[in-house]
Amino acid sequence: MSEHRAAGLKKLAEIDGDDGVALVRGLESFAPDMAHYVTDFAFGDIYARPGLDLRSREIAAVAALSALGHAPAQLRLHVNGALNVGCTPEEVIEIILQTIVFAGFPAALNAIAVAREVFESRPSD
Repeated sequence: MSEHRAAGLKKLAEIDGDDGVALVRGLESFAPDMAHYVTDFAFGDIYARPGLDLRSREIAAVAALSALGHAPAQLRLHVNGALNVGCTPEEVIEIILQTIVFAGFPAALNAIAVAREVFESRPSD
């Protein structure tokens, strides 16, 4: 494994824990190039850049995926990631509410439903 890929896996694990690594491992057997793009580019290049901390990057990811309105699996992963790197459930809701202005109510309602699933699936503090 290249150092670049190892760095991407390390960053992915830092944000998403075992769930993120399992996602990539699952892709490797079916679509290895996609697994490498996610690991190498998204996490090895973009998420590893200086300039934003992981909390800020996850806020951006939740906002972007919420605005898209059609990526529930990816949003689920990043809502979990946001919580893992220090966002509160209340902040995640506020991030999603902010997207109403730019993406409309349907996209935000879809995102709220995903966030609710994530919150309910996590152990209570």
